[in-house]
Amino acid sequence: MSDSSAKGLHPRTQAVHHGIRRSQYGEMAEAIFLTQGFVYDSAEQAEARFKGTGPDEFIYARYGNPTSRMFEDRIATLEGTEDAFATASGMAAVNGALFSMCKPGDHIVAARALFGSCLYVLDLLAKFGVEVSYVDGTDLDQWQAALRPGTRAVFFESLSNPTLEVIDIEGVARLAHAVGALVVVDNVFATPVFSRAVDLGADVVVYSATKHIDGGGRALAGVICGTRQFVREVAEPYLKHTGGAISPFHSWLMLNGLTTMDLRVRAQADTALTVAQALQGHPALSRVIYPGLADHPQHDLAMRAMGSGGTMIAFEVAGGKDAAFAALNRLEIVRISNNLGDAKSIVTHPATTTHQRLSDEDRAYLGITPGLLRLSIGLEDAQDLIDDLTWALDA
Repeated sequence: MSDSSAKGLHPRTQAVHHGIRRSQYGEMAEAIFLTQGFVYDSAEQAEARFKGTGPDEFIYARYGNPTSRMFEDRIATLEGTEDAFATASGMAAVNGALFSMCKPGDHIVAARALFGSCLYVLDLLAKFGVEVSYVDGTDLDQWQAALRPGTRAVFFESLSNPTLEVIDIEGVARLAHAVGALVVVDNVFATPVFSRAVDLGADVVVYSATKHIDGGGRALAGVICGTRQFVREVAEPYLKHTGGAISPFHSWLMLNGLTTMDLRVRAQADTALTVAQALQGHPALSRVIYPGLADHPQHDLAMRAMGSGGTMIAFEVAGGKDAAFAALNRLEIVRISNNLGDAKSIVTHPATTTHQRLSDEDRAYLGITPGLLRLSIGLEDAQDLIDDLTWALDA
């Protein structure tokens, strides 16, 4: 399906059909080109390939692969960008997007509320001479004060991990573009289904495709979406020479995940709202955080930007760590793990897992209390999940 024909179709159709490359055998399903290298008809053709003469002229799996290119084309179309580069993991995408664009002396402004590994990447950038300023991502005045002429980029999660703050992408982008900064958005929690970050002003969008895109907890993958110039001239050289490319098999898994992503994510979000409403007011909880609830601080923004509260819920067990652990250990359907966006519901204790490397002061500032739990809603029946959670909390 060509780019022009795909643009007039709805995302659910694009996610099934766009970007397919068929071999001479005319296979219906996307093929796995499980090869590390490619054969050339002549020495002249090999020379031309290494000069980069066309998008479908492959030379080595670390540089590109037909199966991976199908995934890249499909996710770029869904995201509304010109191009995409698939990576070995979500963190390879974050690292590749930020490191490829920066040099010593550059300045980045980032939201404080970030996944622990994202904070680690920013710490590495600082060690290599990039100045990093942190702000409260929900406060446009802080973004305004931190930005300055020559700021290279801003970086934030559209929905923060794990406390589900909703960032005003449009507002931050307006401020960042005024000083010439690129807007880099980690859109994992919001998903390609609910967030069109590029339409709101993002220049580069990164995903851990491990999450909702795969949706089955099967494989690691990531992707960087942006302009063709950024993807192919900035990010790709860095990633292909440092080894961050995705495997063809994992690209094939992600392609298959995309075909059902819209159906899955919408069902998960519907269940998340039902579960969040059921948890509100439970005597064992001091708060329930879900952007789809009217009492969420950025509820109106979430509805404008996403039209949904998403698939993630956070809630705080009033008794602190001991009470939170006791509830976790009583769960029978919801499983304790640190993934998210899976078909299976997953719960995490961020203070001792994903954000354990932060200081007590930083966790307190971000609202990551000893009793906070992060819940990723899967595809189970909503009432079964409610019964499981309330039974565990009732103890």
